[in-house]
Amino acid sequence: MIAKDKVLDYLDELFFDARCELIYHKDYELLIATVLSAQCTDKRVNMVTQKLFSKYDIFSLAKIPIKNIESIIRPVGTYTRKSIYIKEIATRLVESYGGKVPNDREFLESLPGVGRKTCNVVLSNLYNEPAIAVDTHVERVSKRLKLARKNDSVLEVEKKLMKYFPKDKWSRVHHQLVLFGRYKCKSISPLCEDCKFQEFCTYKKR
Repeated sequence: MIAKDKVLDYLDELFFDARCELIYHKDYELLIATVLSAQCTDKRVNMVTQKLFSKYDIFSLAKIPIKNIESIIRPVGTYTRKSIYIKEIATRLVESYGGKVPNDREFLESLPGVGRKTCNVVLSNLYNEPAIAVDTHVERVSKRLKLARKNDSVLEVEKKLMKYFPKDKWSRVHHQLVLFGRYKCKSISPLCEDCKFQEFCTYKKR
């Protein structure tokens, strides 16, 4: 297996200032944006949330008709279901926490549209909780570099990455792996030519 120091050094070289690319200014904006990002690019989500949050805050989102939300978030795909999620998330945040996003994994994962990955993103960015959120990019990179097996579930990949990387690096490495998968180790036509992971990569060998 590739040495973790080599992985960390190269990721630092490529993405030293790695951070979440979803644009948000309030805690609930990050939560909702992350829910919207399922099967959608961050770029498109940012376009939608800019319009959504300039018009509504968490309290008005809890009150407005779902069709008002649908009309704005239509470009993200599966907008009908996600509109229902947003309405319910806003309602429960307002009722239970005065509109704030709590540092409470059990509560967050009980919200519609919020799974473990979304919860990890939110807790890591809002509360600096050590976490590794495994999205499609992180999963792909992990399996190509043999940090996880080809048939591992998302949860199994997360557990292996948590065991492999030091706990104080988890949140940083998560963002770096996302960016590495998004811009270099892409699903189609990855940029392998000057990659320092070539000798360990199953894609390159194939």
